[in-house]
Amino acid sequence: MTNTNSNIVREGFYRRRVRRAVVTAALGVFTAILCGVMLYLGNTRYSPEVILRVLLGEEIKGAAFAIGTIRLPRMLAGLLAGMAFGMAGNTFQTMLRNPLASPDIIGVTSGSSVAAVLCILVFKVSGSIVSISAVIAGISVAFFIYALSRGGSFSGGRLILIGIGIQAMLNAVISFLLLRANQYDVPAALRWLSGSLNGMEMGDIPGLLTVVLLCGCLLVFFGRQLKILELGEHSAVTLGLRTDRTRLFLVISAVFLIAYATAVTGPIAFVAFLAGPIAGRMAGAGNSNTIPAGLTGAALVLLADIIGQYAFNTRFPVGVITGILGAPYLIYLLIRMNKTGGAA
Repeated sequence: MTNTNSNIVREGFYRRRVRRAVVTAALGVFTAILCGVMLYLGNTRYSPEVILRVLLGEEIKGAAFAIGTIRLPRMLAGLLAGMAFGMAGNTFQTMLRNPLASPDIIGVTSGSSVAAVLCILVFKVSGSIVSISAVIAGISVAFFIYALSRGGSFSGGRLILIGIGIQAMLNAVISFLLLRANQYDVPAALRWLSGSLNGMEMGDIPGLLTVVLLCGCLLVFFGRQLKILELGEHSAVTLGLRTDRTRLFLVISAVFLIAYATAVTGPIAFVAFLAGPIAGRMAGAGNSNTIPAGLTGAALVLLADIIGQYAFNTRFPVGVITGILGAPYLIYLLIRMNKTGGAA
């Protein structure tokens, strides 16, 4: 009987690993296809051969500028920012055991947004100063929320409620700044707030790539500990996990990912909120879904940008499309949680 149960557990574990590997590979292929589509689409469409030659460094008149200067930075920014949003959102949702615990729901991205709007509208600066300010503000707000949520002991529910309150306050500050600003400066701030890949340059990519690789590797490395935290505080401590230290590493990595990605592209709505649940449904339970969530986030951003740029007569920023996709899911989730008494 014992051997039979062991075989059943082993087979189930193997099936889950195979499923996760297949889903991750499929997401990788789909994301790669979307990257190719973004390089192909534009006012002038070049053959795959020409695109490959340009990527290999060959100077082809017209194509080198269109692909290497405009389309490639846009595609890479969407890919890396989407991965950052997806991995960070999945980390928060898993660690806090609540699908509402997304960085753009609990106020982390709002902190970056306030700093960016303040720089654009009040201090009249742009470029790297805006990005640095957004990163610092996002990290500061995240740790402020984390510190307030601790009390006597850490509480995920308390963190979410405090985060939602902080987000409401920061959004009010943004609205105040927009209302009091010079009308000629407002469009630049609104473009940033909408979340957009317009105007991306290759100079934006190395920093974003470095942050995604370093913080993403940390989140993957702590994937097992993250799944243990999902069991709850008491169970994690019983299993020997040093919860405070582990949670601190996870929060630092996830917050830095979301803050830096937001600084580069603006707050692309609902990607961090959607990527984790979608990846979880496809890859299944019992595994660390950090990599599938990152690929899902990248696919969402790339697909939304393609739709926003080419599916309508008017071109829309990527954040508008992801907002349209995410809002119905948020409403559905709230209705579902209300019916189940707050269960995730």
